[in-house]
Amino acid sequence: MSNIDPVFAAVTGPGSPFELGERGGLRQFVNAPPDLNMLIESAKAHGDKTVIVEGNRRFSFTELFGLRDALVPALDIKRGEHVAICMRNRAEWMVGFLAVQRAGGVAALVNSRGSAEELVAAVNDAAAGLVLADAKRAGLLREGGYAGRIIEADDFPTEAVDLGEQPIAKPGDPCVILFTSGTTGRVKGAVLSHKNLITGLLSMQLSGLMVLHNMANQMGIPVAAILANMPQQAVLQVYPLFHISGLGAAFLSPLFSGTKIVIMRRWDAAGAMKLIKDEQITQFTAVPTMLWDMVSSATEENADLSSLRNIGTGGQALPVNLLDAVREICPQAVMGTGYGMTECSGSVAMAVGEDFVRNRSSAGRVLNLVDMKIVGQDDVELPRGEAGEIVVRGAMVMQGYWNNPQATAEVLDSDGWLKTGDIGYVDDEDYVFIVDRKKDMVISGGENIYCAEVERVMSELPEVTECAAFGIADDRLGELLVAVAVADDIGEQAIIDTVGEKLATYKAPGKVVFLERPLPRNAVGKVDKVKLRAMWPEMVEEKA
Repeated sequence: MSNIDPVFAAVTGPGSPFELGERGGLRQFVNAPPDLNMLIESAKAHGDKTVIVEGNRRFSFTELFGLRDALVPALDIKRGEHVAICMRNRAEWMVGFLAVQRAGGVAALVNSRGSAEELVAAVNDAAAGLVLADAKRAGLLREGGYAGRIIEADDFPTEAVDLGEQPIAKPGDPCVILFTSGTTGRVKGAVLSHKNLITGLLSMQLSGLMVLHNMANQMGIPVAAILANMPQQAVLQVYPLFHISGLGAAFLSPLFSGTKIVIMRRWDAAGAMKLIKDEQITQFTAVPTMLWDMVSSATEENADLSSLRNIGTGGQALPVNLLDAVREICPQAVMGTGYGMTECSGSVAMAVGEDFVRNRSSAGRVLNLVDMKIVGQDDVELPRGEAGEIVVRGAMVMQGYWNNPQATAEVLDSDGWLKTGDIGYVDDEDYVFIVDRKKDMVISGGENIYCAEVERVMSELPEVTECAAFGIADDRLGELLVAVAVADDIGEQAIIDTVGEKLATYKAPGKVVFLERPLPRNAVGKVDKVKLRAMWPEMVEEKA
């Protein structure tokens, strides 16, 4: 970053847990452990504090680690072996992840909302010899033809054993595989090493520490005094754990800091309001859709949100009127935003509190450990303020895509620079502004939907001659996925149902319009989605 904050300099100075140094040309946390499990083990110190709340079930840190230690021998895996985790958000997901790390394995985090075909494809792509699954996902895997070993969550052993010597990974060893789609519409497994994930997690914690130090300076109170009088923090876990945001911001980072994690399996604004009050939730990170719902519900029900201290969002621009509405119902909460991606182990830009409010149209400020540049045609770096593709480098950038060197080479060069596929610019204060997406992706209700994936399923229908999927603005969802098709003897609902069955339900288009003429194409013969978006209101009106 161009300006070094004196508080930041003190917090990251020599001897600090967050001390920064340079290795291999990259800025890094020099005192970071080499193995994620070493960070996980530090959470044992929180003992009898509550760590997980799931409905009527409550687990202390001691109980969580006991369940982990009971599961490790049942995994029966060797160091470096891949284990897929395929279940909805629940305590056993967390137990399974911790057990895989303690056993020295690599956790492949499967999208639990997928169809049978998608689940099997992900497990097979990850070369996982074992799957940890809940009953529903286990049934889907068998239905999809998976014949490998599965341990169901309800069958996890509960008697802890002495695990003996702990395997220690090297910083560059694979730690997790998170699945993300691309322009081909096929899933890819982003491989994050221990160093990658630890760097992302410590960057997140450093950001929180900076907020705390700045608060202490403003109040004229020592940080130690604030910490001594601060009640246990509590986070509402609504993001799927197979997302990097769910894994990092809502599970691992809270785990290390002794925070209570309250699981909410399915988003419901009224239910969230009740959990916030009953569990005294202090941290809530959500997509704009959820924040709109929260504003509406809180206003209607006169909800008690007084415990909230931090509200964050990311992935989509936060409308100014939404920000104002949230601040009105939660004036005591610090707001923040971030920009990142799975391939970067989380955020590469972040802004919190006044840093965010004074430039709220941005996606955050470039984090200190991140090298970022904007490139134009032929990958030539552009001056500040000019828009181009955002390219990043740092210790948090993935190793590559599992078993897919071609896809890796397309986005990651030999010097470690990662093409994000996003178009944006960086101003003189290191604020990042996203202006477009190079990748053909729609973010609807916080879920990433890749148009090519939807188009692939639609094009497999014999009645469909041509098709295109794209996003349109939607007040509640941020974007709504819609589709245009040239087809004979098939209805809109049949296409929606087919996509929802072949893929996950949330990937089905919200509306399909049929054209009796060929889709417009650009000079190189590709479907012109810019023109289709412009035509959309007219097409909808014609078919009304």
